[in-house]
Amino acid sequence: QVQLAESGGGSVQAGGSLRLSCTASGYAVSNCMGWFRQAPGKEREGVTNINSDGTTNYAESVKGRFTISRDNAKNTLYLEMNSLKPEDSAVYFCAAVRARCSFRTLPSRWYFVYWGQGTQVTVSS
Repeated sequence: QVQLAESGGGSVQAGGSLRLSCTASGYAVSNCMGWFRQAPGKEREGVTNINSDGTTNYAESVKGRFTISRDNAKNTLYLEMNSLKPEDSAVYFCAAVRARCSFRTLPSRWYFVYWGQGTQVTVSS
């Protein structure tokens, strides 16, 4: 049984930083994972993904500010978020594709079959 558990969310002022973690069980983070977010009243949107070979894709809105990474030994996925803006406020979810992947662009949420419960990020101005 695959379980994904996010942590590290919280409240921060604009310009601040947060690091989210996603610990996986029953699934190897070296496969194919991503981060999504959902703000109130909005659809869930892709933030970034990391392919099996370690290549990454980012939404334009977070390029240069967010960094996805993974620690295979700890079986944990990370999202480093810097220069946070109020519009980054949302519930952040980690998600996993069933198998290995090599997306050239940020993949749709529909590829991801395993999801965490989410962690709230609030950025105040």
